[in-house]
Amino acid sequence: MSDHKPLILVTNDDGITARGIAFLVECMQEIGHVVVVAPNSPQSGMGHAITISTPLRLYPTTIFPELPAYECSGTPADCVKLGKHHVLKDRAPDLVVSGVNHGSNTAISVLYSGTMSAAIEAAIEGIPAIGFSLGDFSREPDFSHIRAHVLSITRNVLERGMPKGVALNVNFPIKAAEPLKGIKICRQANAKWQEIFDERRDPHGRRYFWLDGEFVNNDAGTDTDEYALAQNYTSIVPCQFDLTAYKVMDEMERWNL
Repeated sequence: MSDHKPLILVTNDDGITARGIAFLVECMQEIGHVVVVAPNSPQSGMGHAITISTPLRLYPTTIFPELPAYECSGTPADCVKLGKHHVLKDRAPDLVVSGVNHGSNTAISVLYSGTMSAAIEAAIEGIPAIGFSLGDFSREPDFSHIRAHVLSITRNVLERGMPKGVALNVNFPIKAAEPLKGIKICRQANAKWQEIFDERRDPHGRRYFWLDGEFVNNDAGTDTDEYALAQNYTSIVPCQFDLTAYKVMDEMERWNL
């Protein structure tokens, strides 16, 4: 790696064999040197979990034969930690990209998303990061319509940098008859999953529960990620890991504590 191309660490939460990470690797190879560290099995919905009670395994893989690539037994956040501190210990990556996730990560889903946990972990480490998601949950989604936006957003981050502690949550609408209209900088919609737990019985008569539900958008704003996607735009929400409610702090100063 003697030239000046950026070093890009690629990961995901759908697992290293997912079509989304293969597509993202193809895109990143147009921009820089690529190293892959990704989970060896699906880790969707893991949020920012890290592995602390069982050993972490990391093995070289030939899934991407032309690249240094590793499969990890841990979570997406584990992959970023091992990528930075072990695989790339002699040089920090210039960028971490996560995805492309099979399914959107808008609104409250950003808190549960393994895709975004990898990007946020990179932001914690001071590395510019992007999480990419496509609103198509199928195993073989069509990514062809998003390539130009993936490349444009990535190049802008590399050229312009990111504020410390910020990662981008990028969502693409499923491919439609019309081309994408453009890119919108958005806020996170006030929307959430209305959850239902389906109670069932296993063959031994023991109870178990299966999570189900529907996505409910209570936000009528036209500046949200959900609205942008509904209008066939790519949405970008800048995210930060500082969850402090600063306005509430000011109010609480008046409490009788």
